[in-house]
Amino acid sequence: MSTPDHPLVNAVQPLLDAIGASLVAPAGITSSDIPIEWDGNVIAGVRLPPLHGALDRIIEAVEKELGGKLKDLSRNDKQRAIRLLDDQGAFILRRAVEDVADVMGVSRITVYNYLNAMHR
Repeated sequence: MSTPDHPLVNAVQPLLDAIGASLVAPAGITSSDIPIEWDGNVIAGVRLPPLHGALDRIIEAVEKELGGKLKDLSRNDKQRAIRLLDDQGAFILRRAVEDVADVMGVSRITVYNYLNAMHR
């Protein structure tokens, strides 16, 4: 995709990379894309990533923030990871508790216990 070398496009690129979104040339923008305007002109569009794979992207971001794989974290850091995942909405996704438990190497009951302790 060819988008202009524009200061606004360059400024938002790290954000788009972090959330897994992509830029779309003005001619390719669809109704589900978010137009980026500058001085009344659409210079690009933002195409949000599909929901499929969202949990993996959230887990990857949390691992990057905490500096290690979820499975290798200490108990305290695993609890912190659960808080970060919850803050980012990971647990609204179907089977997220089970999937996070598998990635962490703990039981789903442990994940539920961490979540319940946070919400008390």
